[in-house]
Amino acid sequence: MSVDKSVEIVEAFWREVWQGRNPGAAAGRVAKDFVITSGGLEIVGREAFVEWVAAFLQGIDAFQFKSIESFQNADGSRVASRWMFTGRNRGFLGGRDCGTSFEMRGTAILHVRPDGLLQHNWVERNALEVYREVVGL
Repeated sequence: MSVDKSVEIVEAFWREVWQGRNPGAAAGRVAKDFVITSGGLEIVGREAFVEWVAAFLQGIDAFQFKSIESFQNADGSRVASRWMFTGRNRGFLGGRDCGTSFEMRGTAILHVRPDGLLQHNWVERNALEVYREVVGL
């Protein structure tokens, strides 16, 4: 892999999996032993990740994902990306299905392997603020 392609790899992942609302597309983008660390919770393995994405998307109506900006380190092994998504709550925060509109923003650091597959994704997001917005606190 050329070290200048890592941002393109991550942007394709965002486009195919999240913008395309296609969890199965992750199978061609992430390593078999892929890990996502989301809010401190680890989901380990490609199959578990695909299931996690599907469950996540199932709890949101009118889901729209946007990549705000992405940039990489010198050797292309890490990409930092700011993103946002909007939707209507259908229980994605573990609560009731209330249909409340919300906007979530976050940052991801992704490990891109030399073969172009994603190995790890560390995600932080404004979940507390979204939760408060959705439940009306």
